[in-house]
Amino acid sequence: MTGRARQSVQLGEPVRDPEPATGCDVCEALAQQRVAAYAVGNRSKVSDCNVEIRRHPHRK
Repeated sequence: MTGRARQSVQLGEPVRDPEPATGCDVCEALAQQRVAAYAVGNRSKVSDCNVEIRRHPHRK
């Protein structure tokens, strides 16, 4: 390196996969897609599904 101090990488705790909302067809479909993505090693798709599950609106 050219005069720069090396900094160590700090990783946090892994974030758990979100649970699909009970009774929500959209969340269930995303959870099934996530399982299929894990099965083929497509971590990008897993992440996309997790984001969509977290952002999917639910009325309480």
